[in-house]
Amino acid sequence: MKISFIGGGAMGEAILSAVLQKGLCKSDEVALSDISDERRRYIAEKYGVFVTGVNRQAAEKAEVVLFAIKPQSLSGVLPGLVGQLKPSQLVLSIIAGARIGTLRNGLKHARIVRVMPNTPAQIGEGMSVWTTTPEVTEQQKHWAASILAAMGREIYVDDEKYIDMATAVSGSGPAYVFLFIESLVAAAVNIGLSADVAHELVLQTLLGSGHLLRKSGKTPEELRKMVTSPGGTTAAALARFEKGNFSGLVKEAVIAAYNRAKELGGG
Repeated sequence: MKISFIGGGAMGEAILSAVLQKGLCKSDEVALSDISDERRRYIAEKYGVFVTGVNRQAAEKAEVVLFAIKPQSLSGVLPGLVGQLKPSQLVLSIIAGARIGTLRNGLKHARIVRVMPNTPAQIGEGMSVWTTTPEVTEQQKHWAASILAAMGREIYVDDEKYIDMATAVSGSGPAYVFLFIESLVAAAVNIGLSADVAHELVLQTLLGSGHLLRKSGKTPEELRKMVTSPGGTTAAALARFEKGNFSGLVKEAVIAAYNRAKELGGG
């Protein structure tokens, strides 16, 4: 599979590293463009791939053209590529908020995959949700799924509206988890634990709980009830969460993120 990367930032590099490690392509089958001379030198030295400052040059021989630029850069990139892609090439975009219609019209191109990844993809533990235009072939869907699976888990959805929903849950979700970790560590320090001990207790508790949920086959509700004894310490803590409307706040936060995702995409 020949892949070109338009943009060599952190997420683009994460995908590049993953596809090379998984053997989806070889270094001589990859081209990458970036506006930064320093970034191009770094990528070339670390991965041994062809680099250029010209997007059109990076894209011309690829089967998959992967857009990994920042949303604010899109308007400057599209004019240089409009009409330059072959109809058979697959465009795979991880640009936050960039709708398929924007890419289709801006590139005058039909075969497009839109993806909502999240930051754990940088360590191979990501969650990517993706959809395609009708023109994308089964072979190209396989390519897309393989690329995304190299970074973690992937889910295909048949309507672009689900991308905004995924943005509010898995896309923004790591920040929710990090906020909870910050708050729990601060609370642990407040009752007398050292910061180092508090951090280790909280981090391993969250990691272990996630793995238990994945491997046990039980629902979150079942596991919560298993660890909650009537009148015990956990019950006392959960009662305070309920009094503060924890579930309601989570729902409001996700709705706020979802509405903002739709606004950013022009929906």
